[in-house]
This record gives sequence, structure tokens and C-alpha cells, in this order.
Amino acid sequence: MAKTLSKIEKLIAALCPNGVEVKELGEVCQFKRGSTITKEGVTEGDVPVIAGGQKPAYYHNISNRNGETIAVSSSGAYAGFVSFWTIPVFLSDSFSVNPISQLLMPKYVFYFLKNLQTEIHASKKGGGVPHVHGSDLEKIKIPLPPFAVQKEIVKILNSFTELEAELEAELEAELEARKKQYEYYRDELLTFGDDVEWKTLDQISINLDSKRKPVTKSSRTAGAFPYYGASGIVDYVDDYIFDGDYLLVSEDGANLLARSTPIAFSISGKTWVNNHAHILQFEKYETRRLVEIYLNSIDLRSYISGGAQPKLNQANLNKIPIPVPPFLKQERIIAILDKFDALVNDISVGLPAELSARRKQYEYYREKLLTFKKVEANG
Repeated sequence: MAKTLSKIEKLIAALCPNGVEVKELGEVCQFKRGSTITKEGVTEGDVPVIAGGQKPAYYHNISNRNGETIAVSSSGAYAGFVSFWTIPVFLSDSFSVNPISQLLMPKYVFYFLKNLQTEIHASKKGGGVPHVHGSDLEKIKIPLPPFAVQKEIVKILNSFTELEAELEAELEAELEARKKQYEYYRDELLTFGDDVEWKTLDQISINLDSKRKPVTKSSRTAGAFPYYGASGIVDYVDDYIFDGDYLLVSEDGANLLARSTPIAFSISGKTWVNNHAHILQFEKYETRRLVEIYLNSIDLRSYISGGAQPKLNQANLNKIPIPVPPFLKQERIIAILDKFDALVNDISVGLPAELSARRKQYEYYREKLLTFKKVEANG
């Protein structure tokens, strides 16, 4: 990468040694809104409908943009997301940003905006449905290096993007393989027969549900202590009611059936827990961790009541049979599974950290390539 940066530096030294001109995007680009279309209004075809995010919302039979298109999602959860399309697309709840000056390459403008993705997201306005407005982006100042410099920057970032995509695909495939390996060993290690004692949670833990306290959002005072609900931290408050190591188990909510996040999770330290999560205290870490992993690995639908509002009440929670092997075996099982868990899930260790490092490296070089000295005005 140092070699390619050196080539850019030589081009800049030769073509714009005194700096580059800077203009507002609105002066050099056309901002044009798309046409909102619902799924019901789509006629099935092969034209991607761009409403936000990296993937098309659905496919239509006509386009409203052709050629090279920079799309910015204008509303909803993905408001401000910048994408680039080289095929005909239909923009819905998005607007396009296209150069009107021959001095600008569309892909250069895209990389420039992508480098400002965080700031663009931060420009969102509105309450219920956030919006990003083209009028705000029009004020952003963009450096206008010579076309040859832009071309080289685009060439480098295209190559870097392709390399990053290949590396990420390899790493993600490896990560997926490790996850399957973890699940295999978890299932093997947590499959027991008559050789192990089975108990219920009320026999191996202390239930502290009676000490939970729900606090409405308007009544909470902001602070440093995590306030937990059914699926994790909901808020931070200025006081705590628990201090120690506990296992929380979701009591209600759609996630009891969807299982998109763990329904059992450990917490430590000074905390506050509301009435949407059962709170259990165990004598030893290994037993708590074994129960946490086991509950997250089995089907609990037969213990869940309610239709629109799924619920795992305390009586049903205490009916779930839990395998309790001898303590030395618990230690061995947890030691193995914790190592796999760290390798797969901990962002500071193993493959996820490598993925994160690749992205940061790419962002670093992109920012470096898109930073120029501004030309000084004469006089």
C-alpha cells in the first residue's frame, strides 16, 4: 500500500503541488429524489429497488436511474446509507447524487461520501422516522483534484475494496465453520443420558425475581449502572439493586420464540433488573455458565405460554430439566466451550478481531487518499 500511496503523492506533486480547489457538492453535483414505491406497487422484474441498506428491497420491471448512480437512502432505519450502482435501478425513499461537472468522476464522489458515512448518518432529522435531506449534503465541501489523480484514487480504492471483499468472504467462511464446530462440540458435550443427574433450576439456583424493580423510562435517572430487560441492557441508571454474578433468563417477549439473541445471559457487578427477566444466582461460575449455554441450545417452546405476547413464567422455568454432571466434568465442559466461544464471538480475540482490523485498515487508507491540501487563494 505504501507503494501506491507514493504514486499518488508523485501525481499530486506534479499536477497540483499548491493544493486543490474545494467546492460545495451542490455546485458540482445534481441531487435528485427518487420515486417512492411500495411492494404492492411493484411489477416483478429484474431492476433492483433501492430503499436503503446494501441489498435491494425488491425488484421492479422499470428503472428511474441508469448508468453510474450514487444513491443515498433518505428515510427510515438506513437513512443516510450511501451505495453505488453500475446497473439500472429504481430509487425509492432515496435520492441520487451525480456529478454535473466533467471535473468529477462519479466513483470518486461515491468514495468521498462513503468516507463521510458516519457524519451523513449523524445528519438525520425527525422523530419517529428519521430523514436525511439532500439540502444538507449539498453544503458538504469536496476537494477537486485533477482528473488523473481521481482516476488513480478510484483505481486504488476499487482494488482495495475487491481485496477486502475477498478477504472478508474467506474470514466469514472460516468464522461460519468455527461456529458450526462450536455447535457440534456444544451439542456433543451437552448430550447426557442416565449417567448424569437431572435437576430443576429451583434445586440448583436461588431465584431473586422478588427483588426485581421495573422503572418506567420517564422515572429513570441517567447514571452508570446497567438497567437490564428481557434481552439485555435497556438503559443506564444512577442506582443498582443487585451486586454480583447472576444469570438472567428472558421472561417475556417475541425473542423467546424468535431466538435472534440469547434468552439466557450472564451479568456481573452492580446492576438493576426489571421484571422482564428472571434473575438466578448460582454457587459456582461453571454451573451458571453450563445452564446459560444449555438453555440457549434447547427448544423451549413447550414451556412458553401466550400467543401475541410469549411468556416463560417462573413455574414453567422451574419445570425445565437441567443436566448437572459432577463438578469436575462441568469444569472440563465449560473450559472447552469458553475457548470456542471466545474464538468465535469475542471481538477482541480471533477471527472477528481480524475482520474488524481489515475494515479499519481500509477506512484508514480511504481517508488518507481523500485528504488534500486546499489551494491557497492569491493575494
